[in-house]
Amino acid sequence: MSKEIKIVESSGNVFLDIGFSKEEAEREQLRVDLVIKICQLFEELELTPAKASVHFGLDPSDVSRIQNGDFDFNIDTLFTILSQLNRNVEVRITPSKEKAGHLRVVAT
Repeated sequence: MSKEIKIVESSGNVFLDIGFSKEEAEREQLRVDLVIKICQLFEELELTPAKASVHFGLDPSDVSRIQNGDFDFNIDTLFTILSQLNRNVEVRITPSKEKAGHLRVVAT
């Protein structure tokens, strides 16, 4: 006899799916998206922690932590790292059609 497996479609945000509140889930997903973008930049620029320190003034331990998948950074620190990587970080505030607004990263 086989058990029936219930399949639930993801919301698109793993934090929401595992029980975080909507606000917490969006904040956590925002941090993850920023870290992923920074990681992509490290790869594109072929940065090691030592190179990142010399060329961009980044803390080598921060570079290592990001490369190892550590998402425990505050958003301000992530914005600073992006700025040091010669990237513009813009925050756009627009009205929401829903009761509460949304947080998200749009990278170009």
